[in-house]
Amino acid sequence: METAYGGVRVIVAAHKAYPMPQDAAYLPVHAGAAGAKEPLPYASDAQGETISARNGLYCELTALYWAWKNLPAPALGLAHYRRHFAGARDRRSTIAGGEIAAMLERVPVILPKKRHYLIDTRRGQFIRAHGAAAYDALRTVMGERQPGYLPAFDRSMARTSGHCFNMFIMRREQADAYCAWLFPLLFETEARMRAAGQEIAPRLFGFLAERMLDSWVETNGLDYAELPVIYTEGQNWLKKGTAFLLRRMRRA
Repeated sequence: METAYGGVRVIVAAHKAYPMPQDAAYLPVHAGAAGAKEPLPYASDAQGETISARNGLYCELTALYWAWKNLPAPALGLAHYRRHFAGARDRRSTIAGGEIAAMLERVPVILPKKRHYLIDTRRGQFIRAHGAAAYDALRTVMGERQPGYLPAFDRSMARTSGHCFNMFIMRREQADAYCAWLFPLLFETEARMRAAGQEIAPRLFGFLAERMLDSWVETNGLDYAELPVIYTEGQNWLKKGTAFLLRRMRRA
């Protein structure tokens, strides 16, 4: 039976051709199409209202921005060409649109299962990996522009687990509200860092956004469901673990 969210669109951000889910709910989007040498056979994030040219700093968020501004749908989600939501019952397969629609009848937000850092807080992990300047700049901007979210942000960053990867599926009302909150904070953080002459590393604002989602959900008191994540390529856990431990040895 068709539900109110039967037209859900989960955009799949990609910068290269890759096998994609065949379910009609999924829309592959060429993230960073404005700077690409050749177009991909996907929707382009360089059309309409766009920040595609800033993909080097915002990564999959340029595809999200494009969808927010240009893609009508009763519900909107973001996945990655190498990471997808699995079904609640079949964890080996990408979740189907019908199952997504049924879940959104019950809760307004779907998130990936939390990632656990175990021996470090989210704040410590971010600062060791990306430096304190961006973290401090974002926190200052949030305190000035959206102070009601700062307590939840601080609580979230003091934890050792959180929802990562910039992955979510939301009813359209919530997706629009989240994007309207997220992007102005990121843009202002970037402007402050540039004005201060601070170094801005590649993909920095994508990494910052990962740490912001939980504070938005918590502050707005939203119910959510969690789904496992499927990785379409093997994870080099030895490499990831070694890098994590090396960063852990640095002082925050």
